[in-house]
Amino acid sequence: MNGDTMNYVVRKTKELTEIPNCRSELKKAAQDWLDAVGTDREGQMAKIYVASMEENLMPIDGLISFAESEAGKGVFGDRAAGVAAHARQIKEEGAKYCDCPACKAVAEILEKKECILGM
Repeated sequence: MNGDTMNYVVRKTKELTEIPNCRSELKKAAQDWLDAVGTDREGQMAKIYVASMEENLMPIDGLISFAESEAGKGVFGDRAAGVAAHARQIKEEGAKYCDCPACKAVAEILEKKECILGM
């Protein structure tokens, strides 16, 4: 991974670990990868980190369905209809994924996943 790309991915990963609503298992995978950078564990942790990001990145259609479900109403409360409406709007504008801070950071990091995985 070139230095600029590595610095970018490390910076975005640190940002991800500081997002309050980011899932704890994703934060752990991110921190484990950060701790392993430059060690013999980096490759193994990179695979786990990328898999966790791919698992936790919310597709826009999934967000719409979730926001309109009973489970979504339990999470978003009175904001559920607004979340669904926002998701529909950004989908119409071309969004493929949720635009919450965590999903946005994950999508940006995953654009560099080949570099993270050393491909």
